[in-house]
Amino acid sequence: MAEHWFLRRRSAADGDLRVAVSGADVRAAALALGLSPGGLAPAVHDPRLRVLLGDGQAALVRRQWHLDGHAEAVVLRRTGVPLDHPAVHALAAGWGCERARHGSTDRSVAVPLPGPDATEADRFRHLAALAATRVEIAVALARDSGEERTKGDGSPSIAADEAAHAAAVEVLAPLGIVVLSEERLDRAVGPGEPWIVLDPLDGTGNFSAGLPPWAFSAALVRDGVPVAGLVADLASGRRWTGVAGAGAERDAVPIAPRPGSTVVVPSGPGGGAVAVPSTARRVRITGCTAVDLCLVADGAAAGWHDLDRAGTHVHDVAGGLAVLFAAGGVALTAAGEPLLLDPDTEGLIRFAAAADDAAARELIAAVG
Repeated sequence: MAEHWFLRRRSAADGDLRVAVSGADVRAAALALGLSPGGLAPAVHDPRLRVLLGDGQAALVRRQWHLDGHAEAVVLRRTGVPLDHPAVHALAAGWGCERARHGSTDRSVAVPLPGPDATEADRFRHLAALAATRVEIAVALARDSGEERTKGDGSPSIAADEAAHAAAVEVLAPLGIVVLSEERLDRAVGPGEPWIVLDPLDGTGNFSAGLPPWAFSAALVRDGVPVAGLVADLASGRRWTGVAGAGAERDAVPIAPRPGSTVVVPSGPGGGAVAVPSTARRVRITGCTAVDLCLVADGAAAGWHDLDRAGTHVHDVAGGLAVLFAAGGVALTAAGEPLLLDPDTEGLIRFAAAADDAAARELIAAVG
């Protein structure tokens, strides 16, 4: 695993830094940095502002745009944390930044690419983070340009979709892996060959209306299983990532699914009803399936399903499923079998996603 990806495990020489996620963390960081805790409090919830905290070390880091068009991680304040610390690089890489800069001295360092010993999944995740950042720019520049049309499945298509696709594919090309996308006809995938599937702009209708969320979503799939994925909510800045065997994170903080009473579904009842188990107290519809599955992965929602709907395309769900699986969640078909993905962006799949097998089967039973 490329060292600069993970904040949770560090050698004693590097120090052990983690992202501040609680009021106690903020107070400890404020003491180390000589600041008021109130000044750091927004970093707990703002995905573009993070506090790194360790034993006698702290750093306040912000994601922002440089006038040259690149995203960068700017270290606003630090104590005992060098600019090229692996934890700073990890944060910058997850944000899709190509460099880290010190806010006071203006000195900057390049964020390193995964080394030659990095896994295929690590290299994918690094480039997917960069691709999401390029898509942020592309869709903004394409807003209100071109003509909106309706595709065969009834979903909208706008110029921003095409711009997002082009930006993402260019960044992912060095991996040398077949890329499937909502915006292109599928290419053949050989037996045992890995493939990448992306939805460059999930939630196009939301984007057109200016109603969050809308997202970039990408997954690396092997033998039908999404083994690495990234979903970036381009409206809020939230980013979820996951790699099989290494866990999942939201904004550099480890996540895991959990039981609850909120169920997210992909669409409204359309004159019928939404099937949910008796334990459900809230039903949410965001209009962005990739984000929906990440909400299950991070415990914000207890489950998701499209079993009483026509189904969902693989590009809509693969990135979120990769995050869900890495976080420890499950996805089962209507027959109660583990979900496997096919390299077919035209077909529809139906499944239930939840924290564990029992919760997923409860969703299946509710549809009955």
